[in-house]
Amino acid sequence: MPPSSEPGHRLRKGRIALLIVGVLLVSWIAFMIWVPVSAWNSVARVDNIPAGERPADTSGYNYLLVGSDSREGLTKEQRKEYATGNAAGNRTDTIMLVHVSESGGKPVMVSLPRDSYVPIPGRNSNKINAAYSIGGPKLLTETVENVTGIHIDGYVEIGLGGFASVVDSVGGVYLCVPRDMKDPKAGIDLKKGCQTLDGGDALGYVRSRYEDPLGDIGRAARQRQFLGALMKQAATPSTVLIPWRYKAFADASAGGLAVGTETGFFDAVRVLQAMRAVSNDEGLSLSVPTSDLSYPTNAGLAVKWDTERAKALFAALKDDEPLTEPPAGTVPTEPAGS
Repeated sequence: MPPSSEPGHRLRKGRIALLIVGVLLVSWIAFMIWVPVSAWNSVARVDNIPAGERPADTSGYNYLLVGSDSREGLTKEQRKEYATGNAAGNRTDTIMLVHVSESGGKPVMVSLPRDSYVPIPGRNSNKINAAYSIGGPKLLTETVENVTGIHIDGYVEIGLGGFASVVDSVGGVYLCVPRDMKDPKAGIDLKKGCQTLDGGDALGYVRSRYEDPLGDIGRAARQRQFLGALMKQAATPSTVLIPWRYKAFADASAGGLAVGTETGFFDAVRVLQAMRAVSNDEGLSLSVPTSDLSYPTNAGLAVKWDTERAKALFAALKDDEPLTEPPAGTVPTEPAGS
């Protein structure tokens, strides 16, 4: 081969290598986009839009994040393993208001305890989870809008049947258990300390409340903690850069989700980003202020909100005030001696 042809040969080899790298890069980007879009197209839709007059849609985005205790998708063996029982009908284990600011404030996740005693439109007052049992996502959305004065922009729900699969799809979730937790009704016997929880233990961790000194309030705090940790794990290289794990997470998430008919893909992205921000201490993890955790009602003992502080919190979210610190009463503490 003549010497003059050697540089040209190397140049061609370099161009081919760059072309291959470019094709692989484009293919990878396409895969990264296709996976969540494909999963999103398989997500179930539910009607959560209330009829009649609704609160004004103000600055910022407000979403209702619900965890239902539907056993759909769990096998008989899984129900036994996870100690979920076989209860019929639908109830809510988790109700959260997620606020994404447009004014520069931190993303906010606010737990609304499922035993909160509130007026339910057309049904007098009851525990807030009764709204879901009676009228599903639509009545729950209407109840939350009426009691908070906040327009709900989107609705996201996950059931027990999909929760454990999502956790296992990312290889478990690492978090710090605050104390020894033994709760046969939730199927867990966990030791205090930082550890990786698989799907079954994770499900029990977010469901347990009978051993918690704060009851429903304590469980809500653990739910926010866990959702943040899950999103943090989902964004790690071990999930994102391993194609089969990335796709497994997207498919498992989609399989356990239901979203409102007017909830779009970017609404879901905002909710996920808010959960991730909370896990990185870049968001606020709050609970609605309360004044009585054992308030006697015709529906049994319930959670009574601190009216003035709750109104102040909801007004701040409605007006999209740039919150950077937890408002008064939104971070509950355990009772003395617990």
